[in-house]
Amino acid sequence: MLKFKGTGVALITPFLEDLSIDFDGLKNVINHVIEGGADYLVVQGTTGESATMNKEEKKSVLKASLEYNDGRLPIVYGLGGNNTQGVLDEIKNTDFAGIDAILSVSPYYNKPSQAGIIAHYTAIADASPVPVILYNVPGRTMSNVSYQTTLTLAKHPNIIGMKEASGDLSQCMRIASKMPKDFLLISGDDILTPSMNAIGGSGVISVLANAYPEIFKTICHGAPEESKEAAFKLLDINPYMYEESNPVGLKCLMNELGICGDAVRLPLVKASDVLKENIKANLVQ
Repeated sequence: MLKFKGTGVALITPFLEDLSIDFDGLKNVINHVIEGGADYLVVQGTTGESATMNKEEKKSVLKASLEYNDGRLPIVYGLGGNNTQGVLDEIKNTDFAGIDAILSVSPYYNKPSQAGIIAHYTAIADASPVPVILYNVPGRTMSNVSYQTTLTLAKHPNIIGMKEASGDLSQCMRIASKMPKDFLLISGDDILTPSMNAIGGSGVISVLANAYPEIFKTICHGAPEESKEAAFKLLDINPYMYEESNPVGLKCLMNELGICGDAVRLPLVKASDVLKENIKANLVQ
């Protein structure tokens, strides 16, 4: 499990102005985060705009990411949904060569009970040929995965961790206090990473690490004081990443840094002029 400790980068999917995939931009992003000290890559998560990618596009992004990575870092692939059988079908039809684990979001929209969440993830973990990392993000799914449910699922031999983006440190502490020794508690909130690590967390799957991988290297691998100070550098710019929904702000930031363009797919739209100016004014030096 050591390969998933530290900074996992939730990779964006760059688009050209016609909204086709910008593979040169993707290559730039991958090289930027690897050279900056990332520990692993997360392909086609929420930040990668997986919700507006068709199956063939997802496969092409995965193929390209594996090629550009060239075996340098472990790869986690986003594979989840709110139709359990649909996820199982996708697992069956996915080539897992080069994929080290999957990140699977808790079912959204349906608002299942905790028993339903357990049954959903158990079916996925039973079917997946690679380890499964759970993903709790109530702000998007409108359904929290309780700490009791996480601890129940942590007993499954093919479930290795939880990306916790509830923002509830008390819930995270309850997980940390009773989770198996080798279970990965991963921060889903960039700014909370030092706090999560302090209670037994294993790092972060990060949005802002697309832009600032060096800072996250310090956050995840530096001494406690260094980690805290590095996280403080992000306090001003972090809220703007979500003001008009992720990854709108992030892509605007990446464009300002000259790494890739800022195009997003509907129903998202490019950053407003106000957001652009706020991001420019708060670039981390």
